[in-house]
Amino acid sequence: MEKNAKIYVAGHRGMVGSAIVRELRRQGYDNIITRTHGELDLIDQKAVDAFFETEKPEYVFLAAAKVGGIVANQSALADFMYDNMMLEMNVIHAAWRNGCRKLLFLGSSCIYPRMAPQPMREDCLLTSELEKTNEAYALAKISGLKYCEYLNRQYGTDYISVMPTNLYGPNDNYHPEHSHVLPALIRRFHEAKESGAAEVTCWGDGSPLREFLYVDDLANLCVFLMNNYSGNETVNAGTGKELTIKELTEMVARITGYEGKILWDTTRPNGTPRKLLDVSKAAALGWRYSTELEEGIRLAYDDFLHNPMRAER
Repeated sequence: MEKNAKIYVAGHRGMVGSAIVRELRRQGYDNIITRTHGELDLIDQKAVDAFFETEKPEYVFLAAAKVGGIVANQSALADFMYDNMMLEMNVIHAAWRNGCRKLLFLGSSCIYPRMAPQPMREDCLLTSELEKTNEAYALAKISGLKYCEYLNRQYGTDYISVMPTNLYGPNDNYHPEHSHVLPALIRRFHEAKESGAAEVTCWGDGSPLREFLYVDDLANLCVFLMNNYSGNETVNAGTGKELTIKELTEMVARITGYEGKILWDTTRPNGTPRKLLDVSKAAALGWRYSTELEEGIRLAYDDFLHNPMRAER
């Protein structure tokens, strides 16, 4: 990407989109186009078409999505499928129609089968059934990455996709019910410390294994791939390291300063038993993450404490 190229970041107010904007600016890209949801509803096809016809962005980072944790996914299956399918198809199609030189589509590691061989390689996609608790979201994301692949094959476009592991960092969603596991733990233990609660109850039994990537590292990879990768197969984004939810919970409790007891509600779902990405493709291209988990959680907790709007969500 040329430093003065016109770049559109869809979803720039979210955790991933805002990190991409920060990384682009850090690297000297200054012609960045953004629109808030109020200015451009990506589910509105006519509005998206009009935006692309007017602005003609040369590069697109598609980071916009309707996201949430297990509760949100299970309670709004239809909404998660429709909203994500519509917005990604609208943006990708409009980018193609208006001559976008390159597009990067952001998915999620939940696209891979529930019982995929670990660590999960990019080529295990669609080899067996998905995790039911986030199937609707996963199907929408699979459709987006496949549409990019099919446009490449049929029309010779240069559209790529990135599948990140569990993300966290600045501008995360800390909602007590609709957030992902790490930000939910940060809020729960902070509030328990503030209230002097003697115990905190967490979902499941703590046994599932999870991998976490600091969002600014993902943003760095996205810009790197825009400049260094072309291909139909997606690229995994992660650290290649994992820990149990129990270990994660104890780490968050320590970082937030909570000293009470941690209990486990085994009537609640665990989700997928293990989700470790094979990150050898990104490594072979010359990229590696830089933020270790404990350091990243400290940065995320600082964001929670000093960003009142995020803490209230």
